[in-house]
Amino acid sequence: MPDNLSANVSETIQRESMEYDVVIVGAGPSGLSAAIRLKQLGGDDINVVVLEKGSEVGAHILSGAILDPSGLDALVPDWKDKNAPISVEVKEDKFLTLTEKGAKTIPNFIMPPLMNNHGNYIVSMGNVCRWMAEQAEGLGVEIFPGMSCSELVYDDKGAVKGVVAGEFGKGREDSTETPGYEPGMELHGKYVFLCEGARGSLTKQAIEKFDLDADCDVAKYGLGIKEIWDIKPENHEEGKVLHTSGWPVNDNAGGGSFMYHGENNQVYIGYIIDLSYKNPHLYPYMEFQHWKHHPEISKVLEGGKRVSYGARAVTKGGFQSIPKTAFPGGALLGCSAGLVNLPRIKGNHNAMHSGKAAAEAAYEALQAGRSGDELSDYDANLRSGPVGKDLKPVKNVAPLNTRYGAKLGGMMLGGMDMWFATIFRFNLFGTLKHGKTDAAALGDAKDYPVIEYPKPDGVLSFDRLTSVSFSATNHAEEQPCHLKLADADIPITINLPKWAEPAQRYCPAGVYEILEENGEQRFQINAQNCVHCKTCDIKDPSQNINWETPEGGGGPNYPNM
Repeated sequence: MPDNLSANVSETIQRESMEYDVVIVGAGPSGLSAAIRLKQLGGDDINVVVLEKGSEVGAHILSGAILDPSGLDALVPDWKDKNAPISVEVKEDKFLTLTEKGAKTIPNFIMPPLMNNHGNYIVSMGNVCRWMAEQAEGLGVEIFPGMSCSELVYDDKGAVKGVVAGEFGKGREDSTETPGYEPGMELHGKYVFLCEGARGSLTKQAIEKFDLDADCDVAKYGLGIKEIWDIKPENHEEGKVLHTSGWPVNDNAGGGSFMYHGENNQVYIGYIIDLSYKNPHLYPYMEFQHWKHHPEISKVLEGGKRVSYGARAVTKGGFQSIPKTAFPGGALLGCSAGLVNLPRIKGNHNAMHSGKAAAEAAYEALQAGRSGDELSDYDANLRSGPVGKDLKPVKNVAPLNTRYGAKLGGMMLGGMDMWFATIFRFNLFGTLKHGKTDAAALGDAKDYPVIEYPKPDGVLSFDRLTSVSFSATNHAEEQPCHLKLADADIPITINLPKWAEPAQRYCPAGVYEILEENGEQRFQINAQNCVHCKTCDIKDPSQNINWETPEGGGGPNYPNM
């Protein structure tokens, strides 16, 4: 038996355990940055493991993405010499407000300097994370893909001491152990870093247990939907960046789009819709499909071919929604802490900064002989260091957008507040509150008009199930449903009459349906379609759906999203 392997016995399940200095859940930019920095500091004297639920590193990574290289510059200054897949520098930056048939350009000089993309890169964050994993493994980090972490493990004082990973073989109907059941392992660490992305299942547990959100504003989210297209060479302008606001969502919700011209005649296109929308008839997926028919967009895609599709929740609460990020035995990193800069549509640089800061705090604690306590230095650094400095100037854009709409609130008043913060180093409007959660923001169906969407044409726009096939999503059919209903009757008895059961529309993968059998309606969950976006967990107005981590290796298999 290896030195760090032992047996751990609970009342019902016997599991082996392995001991590490730091256990990291999630091989995204924050987790991999933390792993790299820990080994840079400690070398062979520190043991680090990264657990990734995707089938491989990058399989669950979806981002726009324009990368601000500041985080990577701080972590791996010679990344260019190490052949990082970061080569397409932004050459042109354009912002349009759309009407149904027209477009108006917003001059760049009106935009606050922080919105400038000069010096940034158009990248596939999936490929960047694969490269980061190679760097981490080269330093001695152990990385295990296909390892879902289903539970937090606590010590006798209540501090987090590890996670349960790699549990397989529970029955589909009742979650009991089948003949092929594998209990998984407990991986123990002196510190545990949760780097699960937005609305992670273990992160939710930690926030609730340690009351980490007691002193922050409510968490806020958007739904980001993305496609990759191969386009005609004559339509491609490598390094061009386009953002739009306005049509088609207009005043029905906050939101906007992006089109990034990457390498190899590809464009990355996407739409982000704020999940604070009120009209339950809104259909985010169809808003995105409709947007592709605008003349400014269709002229680029014409004659092209879609090659990939995916979706994920995006944190958008900003600085005032960051929970306490240090708890006994661990810390929240990256999107688990909500570090996306909404106006810039960027969070990967902050994820890297957070990983570096958490690693440095943990290393200092380990050197002092500490373990299982709170890394308070990390939480303080996050708020006062590069991440806080990036998020504070834009902290009022989201609440202004919610209160006054995208044009007056987000663009005009939000732009004024960002300019003021840039020049005078404080925000004109102070720190505004978000108000309701995204779930509580939904209005009654009877109070809002039904929105009619054009039928997808199969050329530029597509139905949801066809799109899901472009995400290479797969879950073993015999595993338990990872989408848990607190009350199985609520979708039909409450959500359907009050909100027209919005799960039918807000899910970008067609997981939820209302079916009629023998004259009665029932709620159908197609869990095998789930792309792990977590929108249901966030937006369900009854807060009846709990997204849990499915068996490792399941979900989307994004090649280069």
